[in-house]
Parts: sequence; structure tokens; C-alpha cells
Amino acid sequence: MTTPHWQGEVLALRIVKPAIKELSFEDARHLQVAEGWLGLGDAASASDELEEIALGEQTHPAVLQVRYAIYAKCGQWDMANEVAERVVSLLPEVAGTWINLAYATRRKTGGGIPDAKKILLAAQLKFSGDCLIPFNLACYCSQLREFDQAEQWLKKAAAINEKAVRKMAADDPDLKPLWDTRGRMIWEEKEPL
Repeated sequence: MTTPHWQGEVLALRIVKPAIKELSFEDARHLQVAEGWLGLGDAASASDELEEIALGEQTHPAVLQVRYAIYAKCGQWDMANEVAERVVSLLPEVAGTWINLAYATRRKTGGGIPDAKKILLAAQLKFSGDCLIPFNLACYCSQLREFDQAEQWLKKAAAINEKAVRKMAADDPDLKPLWDTRGRMIWEEKEPL
């Protein structure tokens, strides 16, 4: 499965949901610094920087998305899942929030691939133009040894953005069971998708 994406969505919040109140200059600066620390792989400094944001802004979607990324980076999947659920409730129209929720659900205590798959099956109905949802569904199906479904989802993802999907699929370990049983010949088939 691909790494959870958050960075581009944090920056795009005003485009997707203009009604979201902008952070103050100072809080926006702390958020940018936190993103910078996270980009450098320093989750502890990123978390410290988020703590500098005003208490009333700690539940801002952009702050929550960075907090999710910190928890994910640290492998704190129960906390990441809680934050991801909150972000989905605030931004249900952003595909990446659903992907992050599925990613955390897969890894949280008591979670798993079947639960994560259910989340993305529901989300794919809303986001037919996003290749990451069917790609991740292909990964889940591969891990569940549902190879016909995995192949169908992978082809659907490739129909949306073949170049990106081929690149992701080339080295995604979640697809190894599919490749081991089917080989990579599915790319050569020219059936209608």
C-alpha cells in the first residue's frame, strides 16, 4: 500500500472546502514548520511544533492531518485512526482522508485488512476519478488472496492513471501475492476495463 498522503491535501484545504477558517499567521507558521520537521523525518519536533498552535485551532483539519501523519510515522495506529476518523468527518469530500482512515484501520489494535477494505469500498463510490482508492483495494485484495478482485481493482486504477499505478505497483509489497500467482502479465492484457 502506498504511503499515506497528507502534505498536498493540507495545502489544498482552502480549494476543497473554502468555508474552513484560515489559521492565524502564527498558527499557520507553526503548521508549516511542523510539516517541515515531518518532511525531514523528525516526528518529535513536528509534534512539539504542533503544540505551539493555539488550543482552539488544534482541531483544525490541516492541524489534524499533520497530527495523523505524525502518528502514522511513529506507528501509533490507534491514535492515527482516531485522528483519521475525525478528519473524515470534517472532510468527507477529500479522497485522501478515506485512504488515511483505511491505512490506520488496517494497522490499529483490533483492525485489519477486511475492515480497511470496507472503508475503501464505500469511498470508491464517491471518488471514481481517484486512482489511489482502487490501487489500495487491489493491495488489500492481494493480501486477502482475492486475486480476481485484486486484478480488477488494479486495472481500474491503471485506467485512471496508468503511469502512476504502474510505478506504484512495481515495488509495492502488498501486491507480491498477486504477482506470485498471476505474474505481471495482467499489464499485457488489453481487455476493456
